[in-house]
Amino acid sequence: MSGEPGHYAIRQSPILIIQFKPMKQHEYTRENIGELLRSHGINPTHQRIEIANALFSRQQHLSAEQIMAIVNTRHPETSRATVYNTLNLFVEKKLIREVNVDPNKVFYDPNTCNHHHFYDVETGRLTDIDASRISVSGLPPLPKGTVTEGVDIIIRIRSQAAS
Repeated sequence: MSGEPGHYAIRQSPILIIQFKPMKQHEYTRENIGELLRSHGINPTHQRIEIANALFSRQQHLSAEQIMAIVNTRHPETSRATVYNTLNLFVEKKLIREVNVDPNKVFYDPNTCNHHHFYDVETGRLTDIDASRISVSGLPPLPKGTVTEGVDIIIRIRSQAAS
């Protein structure tokens, strides 16, 4: 109904009312992450489920160290090598995106839709920008025999007071 939070009614005529509900992000749990992994050709081991849960249950950009800290609160036996190898597998299978904000800082992004990022150099926060909000023009022709695989734009920002 139009009075419920999150619902919007548009009156089209005296007889017809169309209701639109805002898009809801999929909620991931340990129980349904196994199916997500299988859908990307990944065998859902216990540790892979925990690592995926750290990323997908939060829907945040996290570093490998942050992911390891989250996983190790429940399973301290998970090694750094396991976390890095699993993240590399997830990237290879296109389950997540790797976002390199500088040579020493990499984030893992559970949002694989076409989008770009603001990176706050002071706080380290990475924020999504809808791809439709940015246009790129004036690119040179691609080298012969190549195609564009993607364009990743990272806009580095800082507070005006820090300038």
